[in-house]
Amino acid sequence: MNAAGAILATSCAAAAFVATFADVSAQSSCESLLSFKASNTTITSAELVPAGAFSSPPSGRSNAAQGFANPVAVCRVAATLKPSADSDIKVEVWMPSSGWNGKFQAVGNGGWAGLIDYPAMSAAVGRGYAASATDTGHTGDGGAFALGHPERFVDFAWRSEHEMTVSAKAIITAFYGSAPRFAYWNGCSTGGRQGLMEAQRFPGDYDGIIAGASANPRTQLNAAHLAVHQKVWRDPAGYIPAAKFPAIHAAVLDACDAIDGVTDRLIQDPTRCRFDPRVLACKGEDGASCLTGPQIDAVTAIMSSVKTRDGVEIFPGREPGAELGWGVLFGQPEPGPLAVDTFKYLLYKNPNWDWRTFDLDRDVAKAVASPEVAIADAVDPDLSGFTKGGGKLLMYHGWSDPLVAPRASIKYYDSVLAAMGGTDKTSSWIRLFMVPGMGHCRPGDGPNTFDAIASLERWVEQGQAPTQIVASQITKGKVDRTRPLCPYPEAAVYKGTGSIDEAANFACKDPRAKTPP
Repeated sequence: MNAAGAILATSCAAAAFVATFADVSAQSSCESLLSFKASNTTITSAELVPAGAFSSPPSGRSNAAQGFANPVAVCRVAATLKPSADSDIKVEVWMPSSGWNGKFQAVGNGGWAGLIDYPAMSAAVGRGYAASATDTGHTGDGGAFALGHPERFVDFAWRSEHEMTVSAKAIITAFYGSAPRFAYWNGCSTGGRQGLMEAQRFPGDYDGIIAGASANPRTQLNAAHLAVHQKVWRDPAGYIPAAKFPAIHAAVLDACDAIDGVTDRLIQDPTRCRFDPRVLACKGEDGASCLTGPQIDAVTAIMSSVKTRDGVEIFPGREPGAELGWGVLFGQPEPGPLAVDTFKYLLYKNPNWDWRTFDLDRDVAKAVASPEVAIADAVDPDLSGFTKGGGKLLMYHGWSDPLVAPRASIKYYDSVLAAMGGTDKTSSWIRLFMVPGMGHCRPGDGPNTFDAIASLERWVEQGQAPTQIVASQITKGKVDRTRPLCPYPEAAVYKGTGSIDEAANFACKDPRAKTPP
């Protein structure tokens, strides 16, 4: 071997030794966390998982997609938290064995939670974060766990996220020898509500919070689902087959697509849309392209705000453009556990409660007045503690969301502005982005892929408030349209030249602002 070869061989051997030593060191440090002690926390496992070696636990629910694996080697720590005698909160903390960015990201849940969101944790560690998630204290996709266990509902409502945050930060500090420089919350749907709850109850937990499509206020949301379901299925003839959804959606776009000045099969601001489903009334035989009288009534119920007999709005209606997703909630005679279980197990504490007996005026009043139910509603608009600590709150919601009416996020956002001094005093720490064509959290037929965490990082760490976020529409793996998402109430307005599929040809403007003469 010549001198150059010897040097190369020595260098390779040294690199291999360093890598081996680092792996052994990380494994040793990870396994040592089995003896980690903290209040309310019991470590149940601590192991170094090589990149690509993770597989979802065989028991319990899991939303891990087939073929899912961790993208980097992580120290995987599982723990059980018991802030109350009846608590059984499972959490996991994943920490990259190398390449840690010095930051912490917690990820939220969906629906009734009841699982660890491994794919979301994977995305976080893939960006260099130490990540954590919780099942919120139970397994399963319904609310039966709360019957006879009020403390476990407290865990679901708000306590599990905070307890997880405290324990995760301590575990991360023990593993790396230093605390995270920044802490972020990233959640959508129930995860969005969890993020708002963190900002309201524990303003010091996170430097930045992403709250997407927040399922909030939870009590009124579930009541509205039941009320609409009753109207849609009161007459079985009102059932709308999925085969009719495309015709309804096309009619909505025909009526409202061009309102923003661009014909692109997107509704930029559905609140400006005035759609009358009677335009689809069947003039002869019933078919996929028309609606019967009872079906017209059902469409009207789905798109209308839910109000009490005195006209008080309980929850907004679904916006024009969400029609392709209606079947998730209203495509079957029985409503799902998301809505029913709140009243069955929490309000009436009766597993045999019949949702058909639900009365909007009576039951909403009782639920809102019950601390055992309303404790999960993140409605406090006073975020002074969060903003005093320098926190940033980035909200987003798809205009075509069929599950959580998008104006619910606008109502909470507006309530914060009213309580905290208006846009001039709040735009430096809270912004809401409405996403045309996007469904619940991500699906839809508009640009729905965007990097909210990168925008939040620049805001928190560099003081650069997001003036727009570029979203992409991806079809078969290829980007075929980009658009700017704008801070509400601004919306993307076409500049008049260039492709309507390129974000650079749009500007964010407030449609309510008057143009100077």
